[in-house]
Amino acid sequence: MSEPTSFAPIIDDKSKVLILGTMPGGKSLEKQQYYANPRNQFWKIIDNLFDETLPTDYEKKINFLKDKRIALWDVLKACSREGSLDANIKNEEINDFITLFDNYPNIRCVGFNGTKAYDIFKKTIGFDFLEIDFVKLPSTSPAHTIKFEQKLKEWEKIKNYLT
Repeated sequence: MSEPTSFAPIIDDKSKVLILGTMPGGKSLEKQQYYANPRNQFWKIIDNLFDETLPTDYEKKINFLKDKRIALWDVLKACSREGSLDANIKNEEINDFITLFDNYPNIRCVGFNGTKAYDIFKKTIGFDFLEIDFVKLPSTSPAHTIKFEQKLKEWEKIKNYLT
């Protein structure tokens, strides 16, 4: 059983929306990049949300997110997990969101990339933060098999916070 650890947050003082996954999957850990599995629809959703063609270079994708005022992180700092499925996660260690929200007061929305991220955050941190809305979004994982158009429609909610 592997013991993955999350990446540093991708965030800056202009960030208004924080997208939280649960924990990077195997391909992301291997490449040390958020949403590196080509079957994960995260980057395709971002591309469609803004009707722009994202660059293929990872650093340029990250700069694109920052320009749009979107931050990325994961709910878990570390865990035990066999494979990449959230259902296999055990021994969760939570990231420090109190400090993050104190350091980045412009965050207005936290969007959870899937139910597991939402449930862990709700159970361990809670939603008692003034001026921050919490939105459960459909997972971009290939394991979550609802239609892309349905995922995109739900993800459009985050655009309301970016102006």
